Amino acid sequence: MSSVELERGVGEVLISADELQARIRELGREITEEYAGRELLLVGVLKGAVFFMADLMRHLKVPCEIDFMAISSYGASTDSSGVVRILKDLDINIEGRHVLVVEDIIDSGLTLSYLVRNLESREPASLEICALLTKTARREIEVDVRYIGFEIPNKFVIGYGLDFAERYRNLPYVGVLHPDLMPEGV
Repeated sequence: MSSVELERGVGEVLISADELQARIRELGREITEEYAGRELLLVGVLKGAVFFMADLMRHLKVPCEIDFMAISSYGASTDSSGVVRILKDLDINIEGRHVLVVEDIIDSGLTLSYLVRNLESREPASLEICALLTKTARREIEVDVRYIGFEIPNKFVIGYGLDFAERYRNLPYVGVLHPDLMPEGV
Protein backbone atom coordinates (compact mmCIF):
# COMPACT_ATOMS: atom_id res chain seq x y z
CA MET A 1 0.00 0.00 0.00
CA SER A 2 1.52 3.32 -1.03
CA SER A 3 1.54 6.36 1.27
CA VAL A 4 -1.16 7.95 -0.90
CA GLU A 5 -3.38 4.86 -0.55
CA LEU A 6 -2.65 4.81 3.18
CA GLU A 7 -3.67 8.44 3.62
CA ARG A 8 -6.84 7.92 1.54
CA GLY A 9 -8.05 5.54 4.25
CA VAL A 10 -8.15 8.37 6.77
CA GLY A 11 -11.35 10.40 7.10
CA GLU A 12 -9.90 12.76 9.72
CA VAL A 13 -6.94 12.98 12.07
CA LEU A 14 -8.27 12.59 15.61
CA ILE A 15 -4.98 12.80 17.58
CA SER A 16 -1.82 14.12 15.96
CA ALA A 17 1.59 12.48 16.31
CA ASP A 18 2.76 15.40 18.47
CA GLU A 19 -0.27 15.14 20.77
CA LEU A 20 0.30 11.39 21.13
CA GLN A 21 3.96 11.79 22.05
CA ALA A 22 3.28 14.62 24.52
CA ARG A 23 0.65 12.57 26.36
CA ILE A 24 2.83 9.44 26.36
CA ARG A 25 5.64 11.47 27.97
CA GLU A 26 3.18 12.58 30.68
CA LEU A 27 2.04 8.99 31.24
CA GLY A 28 5.68 7.93 31.51
CA ARG A 29 6.28 10.52 34.24
CA GLU A 30 3.14 9.48 36.16
CA ILE A 31 4.00 5.79 36.00
CA THR A 32 7.64 6.43 36.96
CA GLU A 33 6.53 8.37 40.05
CA GLU A 34 4.03 5.69 41.12
CA TYR A 35 6.44 2.79 40.63
CA ALA A 36 9.57 4.43 42.05
CA GLY A 37 11.66 1.84 43.87
CA ARG A 38 9.85 -1.10 42.27
CA GLU A 39 10.44 -3.20 39.19
CA LEU A 40 7.65 -3.16 36.64
CA LEU A 41 6.49 -5.78 34.16
CA LEU A 42 4.74 -4.30 31.15
CA VAL A 43 2.31 -6.69 29.46
CA GLY A 44 1.46 -5.55 25.97
CA VAL A 45 -1.71 -6.73 24.29
CA LEU A 46 -0.86 -7.66 20.70
CA LYS A 47 -0.92 -6.39 18.09
CA GLY A 48 -2.27 -2.90 18.61
CA ALA A 49 -0.34 -1.91 21.73
CA VAL A 50 3.14 -2.45 20.27
CA PHE A 51 3.73 1.16 19.16
CA PHE A 52 2.30 2.63 22.36
CA MET A 53 4.20 0.25 24.62
CA ALA A 54 7.52 0.89 22.88
CA ASP A 55 7.13 4.66 23.15
CA LEU A 56 5.83 4.50 26.73
CA MET A 57 8.72 2.30 27.86
CA ARG A 58 11.24 4.86 26.57
CA HIS A 59 9.80 7.36 29.08
CA LEU A 60 9.87 5.08 32.12
CA LYS A 61 12.68 5.67 34.60
CA VAL A 62 12.14 2.48 36.61
CA PRO A 63 13.53 -0.99 35.89
CA CYS A 64 11.09 -2.81 33.66
CA GLU A 65 10.64 -5.96 31.64
CA ILE A 66 8.15 -6.65 28.88
CA ASP A 67 6.02 -9.56 27.80
CA PHE A 68 3.09 -9.91 25.43
CA MET A 69 -0.29 -11.57 25.19
CA ALA A 70 -2.41 -12.00 22.10
CA ILE A 71 -6.15 -12.20 22.67
CA SER A 72 -9.00 -12.57 20.23
CA SER A 73 -12.59 -11.57 20.82
CA TYR A 74 -13.53 -10.07 17.48
CA GLY A 75 -13.12 -12.83 14.93
CA ALA A 76 -13.81 -11.26 11.54
CA SER A 77 -16.18 -8.71 13.03
CA THR A 78 -15.55 -5.14 14.17
CA ASP A 79 -17.55 -5.70 17.38
CA SER A 80 -16.33 -7.82 20.27
CA SER A 81 -18.11 -11.16 20.42
CA GLY A 82 -17.57 -11.45 24.18
CA VAL A 83 -15.96 -14.86 23.60
CA VAL A 84 -12.28 -14.43 24.41
CA ARG A 85 -9.44 -16.70 23.34
CA ILE A 86 -5.81 -16.41 24.38
CA LEU A 87 -3.76 -16.83 21.21
CA LYS A 88 -0.39 -16.15 22.87
CA ASP A 89 0.14 -16.35 26.62
CA LEU A 90 2.84 -14.77 28.76
CA ASP A 91 6.32 -16.24 28.85
CA ILE A 92 7.07 -14.71 32.27
CA ASN A 93 5.55 -15.85 35.58
CA ILE A 94 3.79 -12.79 37.06
CA GLU A 95 3.30 -14.12 40.59
CA GLY A 96 4.47 -11.47 43.06
CA ARG A 97 5.29 -9.02 40.24
CA HIS A 98 4.05 -5.46 39.68
CA VAL A 99 2.20 -5.76 36.37
CA LEU A 100 1.03 -2.97 34.10
CA VAL A 101 -1.16 -4.10 31.21
CA VAL A 102 -0.61 -1.82 28.21
CA GLU A 103 -3.60 -1.69 25.89
CA ASP A 104 -4.18 0.32 22.73
CA ILE A 105 -7.92 0.90 23.09
CA ILE A 106 -10.73 -0.05 25.44
CA ASP A 107 -14.06 -0.34 23.71
CA SER A 108 -16.75 -2.56 25.27
CA GLY A 109 -14.49 -3.63 28.15
CA LEU A 110 -15.38 -7.30 27.60
CA THR A 111 -11.93 -8.45 26.49
CA LEU A 112 -10.07 -6.43 29.09
CA SER A 113 -12.37 -7.64 31.87
CA TYR A 114 -11.56 -11.24 30.94
CA LEU A 115 -7.84 -10.46 30.75
CA VAL A 116 -7.82 -8.81 34.18
CA ARG A 117 -9.58 -11.78 35.79
CA ASN A 118 -7.15 -14.15 34.10
CA LEU A 119 -4.09 -12.21 35.25
CA GLU A 120 -5.40 -11.65 38.80
CA SER A 121 -5.70 -15.44 39.19
CA ARG A 122 -1.91 -15.60 38.69
CA GLU A 123 -1.39 -13.59 41.90
CA PRO A 124 0.66 -10.56 40.87
CA ALA A 125 1.76 -8.14 43.62
CA SER A 126 -0.20 -5.44 41.78
CA LEU A 127 -2.10 -5.20 38.52
CA GLU A 128 -2.96 -1.94 36.78
CA ILE A 129 -4.11 -0.96 33.29
CA CYS A 130 -2.69 1.71 31.01
CA ALA A 131 -4.75 2.38 27.88
CA LEU A 132 -3.86 4.82 25.15
CA LEU A 133 -7.50 5.29 24.13
CA THR A 134 -10.85 4.63 25.73
CA LYS A 135 -14.37 4.86 24.30
CA THR A 136 -16.63 5.20 27.32
CA ALA A 137 -19.72 5.48 25.09
CA ARG A 138 -19.22 1.84 24.03
CA ARG A 139 -18.55 0.41 27.50
CA GLU A 140 -20.57 -2.68 28.41
CA ILE A 141 -18.46 -3.69 31.42
CA GLU A 142 -16.68 -1.17 33.62
CA VAL A 143 -12.98 -1.84 33.97
CA ASP A 144 -10.73 0.04 36.39
CA VAL A 145 -8.16 1.77 34.20
CA ARG A 146 -5.39 3.51 36.17
CA TYR A 147 -3.77 5.41 33.29
CA ILE A 148 -5.65 6.78 30.27
CA GLY A 149 -4.09 8.57 27.33
CA PHE A 150 -7.19 9.95 25.63
CA GLU A 151 -10.97 9.60 25.88
CA ILE A 152 -12.28 9.45 22.32
CA PRO A 153 -15.71 9.58 20.69
CA ASN A 154 -17.39 6.46 19.35
CA LYS A 155 -15.61 6.43 15.98
CA PHE A 156 -13.70 3.66 14.20
CA VAL A 157 -10.08 4.67 14.70
CA ILE A 158 -6.93 3.59 12.89
CA GLY A 159 -3.24 4.37 13.09
CA TYR A 160 -0.53 4.18 15.75
CA GLY A 161 -1.04 0.43 16.07
CA LEU A 162 -4.80 0.40 15.46
CA ASP A 163 -5.92 -1.32 12.30
CA PHE A 164 -8.70 -2.02 9.91
CA ALA A 165 -8.21 -5.44 8.29
CA GLU A 166 -4.55 -5.36 9.43
CA ARG A 167 -3.90 -2.09 7.58
CA TYR A 168 -3.13 1.46 8.77
CA ARG A 169 -1.22 0.43 11.93
CA ASN A 170 1.86 2.32 10.72
CA LEU A 171 0.25 5.77 10.63
CA PRO A 172 2.07 8.02 13.15
CA TYR A 173 -1.22 9.49 14.42
CA VAL A 174 -4.71 8.25 15.34
CA GLY A 175 -7.22 8.85 12.60
CA VAL A 176 -10.80 7.95 11.84
CA LEU A 177 -11.38 5.42 9.08
CA HIS A 178 -12.69 7.12 5.93
CA PRO A 179 -16.51 6.76 5.69
CA ASP A 180 -16.22 5.14 2.23
CA LEU A 181 -14.27 2.24 3.80
CA MET A 182 -16.49 1.81 6.84
CA PRO A 183 -17.98 -1.68 7.14
CA GLU A 184 -21.77 -1.93 7.34
CA GLY A 185 -23.17 -1.69 10.85
CA VAL A 186 -20.31 0.41 12.24
